[in-house]
Amino acid sequence: MDLVADVLEISGVRGTIGACVEAGGSWSVPVAGCTTAVLHVVTAGSAWLGLDDSSRQWLELAAGDVVLMPGGPSHVLGSEPGTRTPVADPAVVALAFEAGEVIRLGAQPARTRILTIRYDCDHTVHTQILGTLPELVHIRGDQGEAGFDDTVRMLGRELSHPRLAGRAVLNSLVDVLLVQLVRAWLPTRSEHRGTWLGVLGDPLVHSAMEHLHAEPARQWTTTTLASALDVSRATLSRRFSATTGQSPAAYLTQWRMDLAAVRLRKTRDPVESVAAAVGYQSVPAFSRAFVRSRGVTPGRYRLH
Repeated sequence: MDLVADVLEISGVRGTIGACVEAGGSWSVPVAGCTTAVLHVVTAGSAWLGLDDSSRQWLELAAGDVVLMPGGPSHVLGSEPGTRTPVADPAVVALAFEAGEVIRLGAQPARTRILTIRYDCDHTVHTQILGTLPELVHIRGDQGEAGFDDTVRMLGRELSHPRLAGRAVLNSLVDVLLVQLVRAWLPTRSEHRGTWLGVLGDPLVHSAMEHLHAEPARQWTTTTLASALDVSRATLSRRFSATTGQSPAAYLTQWRMDLAAVRLRKTRDPVESVAAAVGYQSVPAFSRAFVRSRGVTPGRYRLH
């Protein structure tokens, strides 16, 4: 079982093409007010990125580089570090990012091209990957694994030479790019403990989570899960909690409620069926667990 794909699917992570910046000479563009994760792909030329925070640090970007900011912080893209006066009107820029339009800046013809992608998810789902990533993830063009640079080049070609069904191709590529970025970033980090990504660094906990994802309706206990893995209950409890920051029982309940919430939203299945699918034979017991997780009953949650 591919746990990362499982979580991305249940959390509904989807990419949408934002603005495409085409710039030359001296230029800068502010990116503010984002409510989604923001990813920039430099398909040609170079640029500098500066966060609007107290650190005032600037990051140099080259062709092929990709930068992901899961929290969508306000920042500036520019032709050189320290460019603080926006050349572009922030209101116009915001509309362009929302509509997926081209923003042309500075001298033409353009030497730098940057594609912006927005990633959003179902924020009612508690099991997330984007939220476990740092404020800024920078993958250089020569740093990604095989295929990463190919995806960046394909994005550049689709943008430079629009063809039939180009939007459909772009939307598929941006979803692929996010997975490739996570693949490239994970080996650069030695420590993920205490977050969901910690499971990827512990084979025992990874196997335990595979069991829980494969059979969420099974009446698992820490004891039966440890038995299935041929380890002691104490060992499983210690490593699971240290790795993910949760006990096996707490994670299973969270995963069940996430599955139930998505099913309530996306189907018309009776509450009884949803409850049984996630391991509750009693609707009242399921409702109590759901209220603790979401603050409302399953029926009211479905209406909203």
